[in-house]
Amino acid sequence: MLEPGQHTTVQFEADGKDVVRPYSPTTPPGTDEFALAIKRYDDGLASSYMHSRSPGDEIEIGEFEGNLSLKDPDRDIALLASGTGLTPLLSILTQYARIGNGDAHLVFGERTVDSIFHWSTLEELATMHDNVEVTYTLSDPEWDWLDRTGYVQDHLEDLFDDFETRDFYVCGVPGMVIETKDELRNLGTPEERIHSEGWEDDAVAKES
Repeated sequence: MLEPGQHTTVQFEADGKDVVRPYSPTTPPGTDEFALAIKRYDDGLASSYMHSRSPGDEIEIGEFEGNLSLKDPDRDIALLASGTGLTPLLSILTQYARIGNGDAHLVFGERTVDSIFHWSTLEELATMHDNVEVTYTLSDPEWDWLDRTGYVQDHLEDLFDDFETRDFYVCGVPGMVIETKDELRNLGTPEERIHSEGWEDDAVAKES
């Protein structure tokens, strides 16, 4: 059974080789279908494959798994996302908007305004639910951008003051996740209040 925040894999064969790519459904639980948000890249093998599918095509997917899921709907939460790390956190935010008993604040970092996806969904959630807030920050903003600039981890101290009691969910590129978690620790967040997939340290170590 799919838990909001978990991911599946799309599996196919290309040039005689098995290809497996993880994607996080954005569909809320309790339905017999799910949706994947997949941005197409010209050099992206899996994204090009998925964007070339037609209605009625069958696609092989893996089991639902992952370490990100809503831990306690009675606690305030912060969802800290960059890039496609938004997709699992959007699923958790949607769930929290339905059953949460506190406040949820999503901070979404992207490069430019054009890079922001699910904008209308995020704005709708914030408009329809008094306990949901969304903040955007751009690392390469256009000249007329009037909101926050820089990276998600640059704004934590300014946006939050309940680091000991709020649950923080972090998802994005590995470097962002590691830096954000380090900053949360520096601000006094207990380890049990910081939630991520957990593989990011190994990914950065392999790149260095």
